[in-house]
Amino acid sequence: MTLTVEQKNEIVALAKDLIAQPSPSGQEQGAAAVLRQYMETAGFDRVETDAYGNVLGCLRGSCPGRRVLFDGHIDTVPVPDPAAWTHDPFAPEVVEGRLYGRGASDMKGAVAAFTVAARAFAQDRDFPGEIWVAGVVHEECFEGVAARSVSQIVQPDYVVIGEATQCDLKIGQRGRAEIVVETFGTPAHSANPEKGVNAVYAMCRVAEAIRGLEAPVHPVLGRGILELTDIKSDPYPGASVVPFHCRATYDRRLLVGETPESVLAPIQALLDRLMAQDSSIRAQVSFARGEAPCYTGGTIQGERFFPGWLFDEGEPFIQDILAQLRQAGLTPAVAQYSFCTNGSHYAGEAGIPTVGLGPSLESLAHTDDEYVEITQLERAAESYCAVMAALLK
Repeated sequence: MTLTVEQKNEIVALAKDLIAQPSPSGQEQGAAAVLRQYMETAGFDRVETDAYGNVLGCLRGSCPGRRVLFDGHIDTVPVPDPAAWTHDPFAPEVVEGRLYGRGASDMKGAVAAFTVAARAFAQDRDFPGEIWVAGVVHEECFEGVAARSVSQIVQPDYVVIGEATQCDLKIGQRGRAEIVVETFGTPAHSANPEKGVNAVYAMCRVAEAIRGLEAPVHPVLGRGILELTDIKSDPYPGASVVPFHCRATYDRRLLVGETPESVLAPIQALLDRLMAQDSSIRAQVSFARGEAPCYTGGTIQGERFFPGWLFDEGEPFIQDILAQLRQAGLTPAVAQYSFCTNGSHYAGEAGIPTVGLGPSLESLAHTDDEYVEITQLERAAESYCAVMAALLK
């Protein structure tokens, strides 16, 4: 369907209202209130906020049918230095066809586009099934965790992730895990190091050995990268103490079919070999766990293991979407995300048919002077309407 000028203006207005509310992870209440008020004013049949603070809205068709969920996070990364911006990050403005502000591209613009598109598509209720939209919290650090609550409430048949794709169609992504490797020693005064065991020296050996592990490779998603991102000794600062503990964090990009057990197995085997060769090395490996407060007063927590996912382009639901997009005069390329999304839960954990489609460039996320092009917002909204038509037959 073709959006009216009023509907296009509505997208920009809602995006501005969302951007104007600073919403770093755990502080999304302002953006959540804006989205909820829009849904209630727009006549959504059901609007609710869950324990995490996710905002969900539902538009029902004229008869029973499938449920399509549009997922977009309303949390953003912080703005450490507003002075580095040419445009005020929380006073959104349109300049030369670009809407500037924190979250414009990642991803309040997309949330505005699919929310207004859902209202436009459902205005005469001449479709079977239900359209759900979700403004999800805490995605920046907990990809897929808050989404578990969304899918439990909605129980969708299909999910559309609104993360940036430049309006192309994404059918997969690598997942992400944070792996913690720890070494243990014996404390001693650094003037008498022979009386202790330095955990950092052990970590040096362990880290060098891990560096030699061969990363798995997927023909479409690429390498399952394992990259060292930080090391910290304990105590720190040392203050004349031989460190008795050392902790290293690794970023591991996950391929389809990998499990927590299969990811840790080669590292555990390597540690077992090193400890058998040298009794002074004591080490263990695990996944990092995170915990953070929600603006609702609740707590979000979880193991940092977010699976990868990939669908075949020949899947009937993907072919239906592509056919409807082309019928609408849109010609999206088909590819995969280079980063992790809430699809880690919907597709990777729950196995729900999922695609990604959103306005803007992936590279604009988290940048100073973040922006989204107005033409991208409009094209995304028309694409979302085409997806609704394809999946709600």
